[in-house]
Amino acid sequence: MIQEKIYNIGTYMFSGAMKFASLLNPKAKLFVDGRHQLLSKIQADFKNNNQKTAWFHCASLGEFEQGRPVIEAFKVQFPAYKIVLTFFSPSGYTVQHNYEHADYIYYLPLDTKSNAELFVKTINPQIAFFVKYEFWHNYLVALKSIEAKIISFSTIFRADQAFFKNNGGFQQNMLKQFDYFFTQDKNSYDLLSSINIDNKIIAGDTRFDRVAQICASPKQIPIAKKFSENATVLVVGSSWPRDISALSLVASKLPELKIIVAPHEISDKKIDFITSTFSARDSIRFSEATENNVTDKNLLIIDNVGMLSSLYQFADFAYVGGAFGEGLHNILEPATFGIPVVIGKEYDKFIEAVQLVEREGTFSITDANSCLSIIKKLLIDTTFREKTGLITQDFVKENLGSTDKIITYCKELL
Repeated sequence: MIQEKIYNIGTYMFSGAMKFASLLNPKAKLFVDGRHQLLSKIQADFKNNNQKTAWFHCASLGEFEQGRPVIEAFKVQFPAYKIVLTFFSPSGYTVQHNYEHADYIYYLPLDTKSNAELFVKTINPQIAFFVKYEFWHNYLVALKSIEAKIISFSTIFRADQAFFKNNGGFQQNMLKQFDYFFTQDKNSYDLLSSINIDNKIIAGDTRFDRVAQICASPKQIPIAKKFSENATVLVVGSSWPRDISALSLVASKLPELKIIVAPHEISDKKIDFITSTFSARDSIRFSEATENNVTDKNLLIIDNVGMLSSLYQFADFAYVGGAFGEGLHNILEPATFGIPVVIGKEYDKFIEAVQLVEREGTFSITDANSCLSIIKKLLIDTTFREKTGLITQDFVKENLGSTDKIITYCKELL
């Protein structure tokens, strides 16, 4: 098939491009170095392994957070299975390569026919899970050849994707390798129906289950707790430069508001941009803060990774970054704590954001003036703040249970 040849050639071309990019780009270098001699390592790890195996694949860190509640529930329900977890991108692997609930954690070898066949033969999974929108032709073929069960969950589709085009036969064939789809929404369910895929159910998004877990037992962060005492606090999550610019008037016009900022990328350059834009603020980096010196500051900048989801416990309301073109970060993390959420203007591809904006638990801003207007209202009008916070919290509660549906299906399957 011509499309299959194009796919395989494209994979090799991508591999070459990443090797070239790795000479200059640190992320590309991680991507390439993480796959050096990888299959040999995996073969060594599985040399004497005769146990049952379940494989979970996540593209990156965001998809891992969706996969995590299913991994942990699967581990409890099926303790005899070894868990293999793979990531496509460095942002997932570097943060979670020591994740305690997986037995083996790797980068995903690139999807060539030989890589896929060797990987699948080596780990020999009885069941494989792909999170959200991961579809790899050669891996699916290799899994099918050993009669492994293949599941996609928290799956979401758009009508403009190649799967649903008249010439999308190759892509549609990938979807037909799956034993079952647990889609996030009815639109995705209907799109699968349009290409005659019936093995599916609308199960929702497992991120709801994950954020509920975090809310039930957030990390203890004494420095942030001390910073937030007796104050109204805005937590800015996963900010990009355009988010910081939109918040500039908030920083200068509302001195009584304390602000915690977690940049999307941690670097001196990004942090310097925050401090210069918020120049009216008395700031301190988390790495330099103590419970004694943080109390008289009004800007706490988080210069580490992995803390953000628990920081929302200290917020009276939140601003979530990425909706000025970069890609909106997870608004369910603050929503589960029952607080209002402010975001940028480009959010139409994020179902939960669309729904929460419609319910008026989340507010979309276009510039610094509109940002100041809504955050000032949230600061001053406590009744309004509490009402909108309940909207976000109820939204999360209404959407729990996707993980249970997936595990129930696995009980019938295994």
